Amino acid sequence: MESGKPGPVQVVLVQKDQHSFELEEKALASILLQDHIRELDVVVVSVAGAFRKGKSFLLDFMLRYLYFQKEGGHSNWLGDPEEPLTGFSWRGGSDPETTGIQIWSEVFTVEKPGGKKVAVVLMDTQGAFDSQSTVKDCATIFALSTMTSSVQIYNLSQNIQEDDLQQLQTLMFLVRDWSFPYEYNYGLQGGMSFLEKRLQVKEHQHEEIQNVRNHIHSCFSSVSCFLLPHPGLQVATSPDFDGKLKDIASEFKEQLQTLILYVLNPANLMEKEINGSKVTCRGLLEYFKATAEANNLAAAASAKDVYYNNMEEVCGGDKPYLSPDILEEKHCEFKQLALDHFKKTKKMGGKDFSLRYQQELEEEIKELYENFCKHNSSKNVFSTFRTPAVLFTGIVALYIASGLTGFIGLEVVAQLFNCMVGLLLIALLTWGYIRYSGQYRELGGAIDSGAAYVLEQATSHIGNSTQAAVRDAVAGRPPSDKKAQ
Repeated sequence: MESGKPGPVQVVLVQKDQHSFELEEKALASILLQDHIRELDVVVVSVAGAFRKGKSFLLDFMLRYLYFQKEGGHSNWLGDPEEPLTGFSWRGGSDPETTGIQIWSEVFTVEKPGGKKVAVVLMDTQGAFDSQSTVKDCATIFALSTMTSSVQIYNLSQNIQEDDLQQLQTLMFLVRDWSFPYEYNYGLQGGMSFLEKRLQVKEHQHEEIQNVRNHIHSCFSSVSCFLLPHPGLQVATSPDFDGKLKDIASEFKEQLQTLILYVLNPANLMEKEINGSKVTCRGLLEYFKATAEANNLAAAASAKDVYYNNMEEVCGGDKPYLSPDILEEKHCEFKQLALDHFKKTKKMGGKDFSLRYQQELEEEIKELYENFCKHNSSKNVFSTFRTPAVLFTGIVALYIASGLTGFIGLEVVAQLFNCMVGLLLIALLTWGYIRYSGQYRELGGAIDSGAAYVLEQATSHIGNSTQAAVRDAVAGRPPSDKKAQ
């Protein structure tokens, strides 16, 4: 697009090597936040469907009509028969032309009956089911187009198949190259009769097929169909076709005029709504951004479930106690699985945008791991009885020490030991009451912490003594050598 000249602008970019999507927020904002349209309610006209079926071709005729209307409007809006068709990029052939989602850089203002002005945005989408895109790529682009448009045209070839209904569940069906005008006439009237037959719910139909038909009517306030004839052999077979009207079949041009006038009729333009509220151009930008955020949040939630469900399988619920080393190993394994799942999930916003959600996911996984560790520790029998065991051991040791010191005449020391026995006995009884009643949990935590500290110090002392004895044995020294030195 030349500087200052209207043209298509990429707003959703597809990274086909990674099958990821990036929202071009600055480009979108430069269009939707223009002063003269930013507060107007917006109408988004989108054309979607399989690749190489003339979506951009159709949009360019819409552009031609809107520009003629902007200049004052007249009946001959189709233009000169020798004038090539320009606008959104298109060409003949078998390879796709449009990738991702593009919108026209100029937003048109149209006055509806009653005098209300609305902003009209034209949107072109990547052709579905080409050789470079996965099914998920196509579904994501299609979903984004459907979510952000208010007038969506589903561009089909020759007929409406059952899988077309299942792929879409939406809006206006445009059937190109209609070959049965003797059954249903070209245009809107024939299309509506044909669509009514296609959407009939019959008793013998499979439940899924019935649900699709019911879903279409429940989700959209207006569902229509238009039947277009074949544009002519020159359009379909000539590599030099550049959109000149003289090369297009007259019957096709006649029906095309009817179609464009119907779609872009101010009375038929439907403003974009979310939860019953009309959306302005500025609101549409926020909606794109919110869609990208929700997309990443959903991917993070799904990845979190991957981690949680796998950890539940090895240490959750009534699973037996697991060694802390093995638990940590499983944590690392499942964390990587979750991160891989997040990275592979189709998201909008690009790597930099998604990095924040990945970091939040890692923090949530860390918290989950800490909770799994606590839950796992609670299953350790020794851990459960650690505090009463330490207290009971202390009571026994101090009782014996009291008896020995009393026997050798150290009455004061014996009384001190007896006092300590009494305190430990009170602590043991208090701990038992807290565990039974669930009250005074802070005091119970303090007793547990004290017992854990004593056990840690004792274990550490025994470990150091054992290591010293081993070193002496390896060096060939008797244990007393160290003391002598």
